Amino acid sequence: MPIYTQSRSKIIKFIFIAIIAIIAAQLFNLQVLSGKYQRLADENAIYKKKIYPNRGIVFDRKGKAVLNNSIMYDLMVTPYQIKHLDTAYLCQLLHIDTIIFRKRILDAIVKNTKYRPSVFEPLLTPELYAQLDENLYRLPGFDLLERPIRIYPYKAAAHILGYIGEVDSNIIKRSNYFYEIGDWAGRSGLEAYYESVLMGQRGIQHLIRDNKNRIQGSYADGEFDVPALAGRNLQTYLDIDLQMLLEKLLQNKIGSAVAIEPKTGGILAIASSPSYDPNLLTGSNSRHYYGYLQTDTARPMYNRAIQGVYPPGSTFKPLGALVALDEGLITPNFGYNCYGRYTPCGRPACTHSGGGHAANLKLAIANSCNSYFTHIFRLVVDNVKYKGITQGLMEWKHYMNAFGLGHRLGIDLTGEYGGYIPDTNRYNSPRFFGRNQWNSCSINSLGIGQGDIQVTPLQLANTACMIANKGFYFIPHIVKSIEGETLEDTILTKFRRPIRTVHISDSAFEAVMEGMEQVVLNGTAKVAKVDSIRICAKTGTVENYAIIYGRPVKQANHSVFVCFAPRENPQIAIAVVIENAGYGATWAAPIASLMIEKYLKGNISNKKTSEIDRIANANLVSPLIKQWYVQHNHKK
Repeated sequence: MPIYTQSRSKIIKFIFIAIIAIIAAQLFNLQVLSGKYQRLADENAIYKKKIYPNRGIVFDRKGKAVLNNSIMYDLMVTPYQIKHLDTAYLCQLLHIDTIIFRKRILDAIVKNTKYRPSVFEPLLTPELYAQLDENLYRLPGFDLLERPIRIYPYKAAAHILGYIGEVDSNIIKRSNYFYEIGDWAGRSGLEAYYESVLMGQRGIQHLIRDNKNRIQGSYADGEFDVPALAGRNLQTYLDIDLQMLLEKLLQNKIGSAVAIEPKTGGILAIASSPSYDPNLLTGSNSRHYYGYLQTDTARPMYNRAIQGVYPPGSTFKPLGALVALDEGLITPNFGYNCYGRYTPCGRPACTHSGGGHAANLKLAIANSCNSYFTHIFRLVVDNVKYKGITQGLMEWKHYMNAFGLGHRLGIDLTGEYGGYIPDTNRYNSPRFFGRNQWNSCSINSLGIGQGDIQVTPLQLANTACMIANKGFYFIPHIVKSIEGETLEDTILTKFRRPIRTVHISDSAFEAVMEGMEQVVLNGTAKVAKVDSIRICAKTGTVENYAIIYGRPVKQANHSVFVCFAPRENPQIAIAVVIENAGYGATWAAPIASLMIEKYLKGNISNKKTSEIDRIANANLVSPLIKQWYVQHNHKK
């Protein structure tokens, strides 16, 4: 054989051997080393179904479930599995057109890739679920996913309990991708604050399906399944009966109220009006109702109890008295000869005329004398031991901050506002008086809770707790305990420590409490009396201005009331704010009185049951939004 022929033969043999070796190596890689095709085969034959856990249940103080679970279904889509789909049939079932169908598929691919399941139609109605379940074999690429949803048996406490909603890209990023597209999380209220406790843990179920995408049963007898773990339950201080009474009394009004147990800081009831039925945000029409509520001019999703800020008015006067007593500037016997106006500054006017109604601290509180409390405020900020009005005002501000005003208290709800206590920077500003251009007369309205002070109803209720406890409070909170609580659970720790930021003598608190008791017995809130219960209280008629075209325009006063009871062993402290409703004793005080009677006695006496209906049926909504508000209630 010629030499050149032998050389060519060797080359051809080498090429064949090399090709065979490459093919063998690739087969070995595909079949042994690489699991790609195994994974693809598994994905075609095995469906990994996400199992959502039941969220934790929320109970009131008596063990009643105020937030529970039910089941609905989502229609899921995995885009790459869609083959020979009867699109017209699916669109007909869902009442959508093909344009919307294509848009949803594209959105699913963009947000979650075409290989992962995405929600195509959330929270199906029972009728639609039945139709889809029966005909799912005609819809390759689609599946039904069980979705636990929330139900509110009492249709109450919407602002407390909150709602859950689908996570967006921002939540997913903030969670370091713990959440996935299609997951739901708490978006407000306790649902948001205690999300890590309530949410539970997702599970995975492995199911076998045939070549027509029909589920045939469990894969490997469930050996690889991961069970879902239910969220932990919450026990709260909430009294649902008291909560429902409060919401009834607040209907047809703009305002809010808070009731706290002084010895623990536990919130017994907290309501904001107008409100809404929280079940509206759980069903198949939840997106529609959410948009509807968001565009509501009366802002029913706005929690006025922790976000609404108001001047406290005369409910602030007991705090001013405590400061003056602690500073040694007055005694309980200190009096002021008021004849209807505080003449040293030419204002403010006093609703009383004639001497004697402010002959001592007890009478001044009972009769809510503006001149008396304007005067003792000036004594505090002009105190000779301080170096001028600047230091005097800052010391006064320090007291107010210690009373829990001017900063967030830290309630276990999201979105709390801190209110505002003014300082020297505000008045030194050219927008106000300018540096060294003001004195105690310039700002004397602070002494009667007007001017630049802004507080929330929650803060007002907390100051009542502080007086009831004679100098300390617990951070107001709703949750009492968490199911299976361990030492590692620190979320409730801060609520169990008393906060004592002032060291005012018990005798000073007793003097103020004596005056507050006289408010109900012989003063401005006789309407709030409850048989056999000693109530300490203070009314407030808060001047209210709206800024229109850059100028303050006087509006109807706010009705405000704070109280605690009983005096000898306080078990409940309340603050009520009704916007544009006039005197504190007219509307706010009767509401608080009924709450005290309900909570401490267990029921309302027969002679007062008609009072519930009178208050509940009174429409005090501002004319600016009354027409919309009436329509809103009718639609609900």
